[in-house]
Amino acid sequence: MDEFWEALRQIGTDFVQNTGLAIVRTIAFLVLGLIVIKIVRIIARSAALKSSKLDRSASTFVISIITVVLYVVLIIILVSSLGFSTAGIIAAFSAVALAIALALKDSLASLANGVIIIFTKPFKKGDYIAIGGIEGLVQDIRLFNTKVLTYSNEEIIVPNSEVLGSKLVNYSSMPLRRVVIEVPVPYNVNVAEVKAFLLESVAAYKYTVTTPPPAVVLAEYGESTLKLSVRAWGPTENYWDLYFDLREIILNALTEHGIEKPFNQLEVKLREDGTQKNEPTLPEEEQTGGES
Repeated sequence: MDEFWEALRQIGTDFVQNTGLAIVRTIAFLVLGLIVIKIVRIIARSAALKSSKLDRSASTFVISIITVVLYVVLIIILVSSLGFSTAGIIAAFSAVALAIALALKDSLASLANGVIIIFTKPFKKGDYIAIGGIEGLVQDIRLFNTKVLTYSNEEIIVPNSEVLGSKLVNYSSMPLRRVVIEVPVPYNVNVAEVKAFLLESVAAYKYTVTTPPPAVVLAEYGESTLKLSVRAWGPTENYWDLYFDLREIILNALTEHGIEKPFNQLEVKLREDGTQKNEPTLPEEEQTGGES
């Protein structure tokens, strides 16, 4: 009986000195580690919010990465404190990470592109962009995808792997945008007068800026019309107002000056042998004689 109690005492002593101490030490490391992680997260969040180089998405990403790294380090410390080999744990983590990477390679590609978008900032929330035929306002930039809202109120989720893999146009990156409107006029008009009153009408519009100045140029000689190009600059946020209002302003200006939109015409001439010859109508000064 004495030997039994001695063995039991020895087991208790070994437990307290070895296993029990390891458990107590591990619990202490766990509590201390959680406190340290919380403090580091608070400091990181405060520093990220004060930084002018990081937006909300980038700050969230940085804080998440720091949190994951700290938790991984804490797990390794706890395993080591219990007396297990950390080499096996690290190897297991590596194997799991490799398996996840192979299974989620497309998602990881989107994640990597999301990180690039967040830090390089080719666009930001509220910008009007075009990606692979999709146009709309950027609603949110996430790690795996970007949310775009069209003017028809359609929400489109675009994977970040496609965002950087396609042609990207950011219409909001510059403070000014140019509107170009083609205006057909008859050949018999006084081009200088038409250019003058169109330029005056366009320049008087409230969203047309003076620098760069608006312009009206003769762009093309058509078969039956001259084509003028009206060009005006305005604030990016007022682009569509500028575009549609100028079209109406130009039409009203042409109507007030009695200039109607020319239509394609076909002149039919009768040859002496009785056959017909169809020719497009030329300007009056270029027409040749003949019977019609």
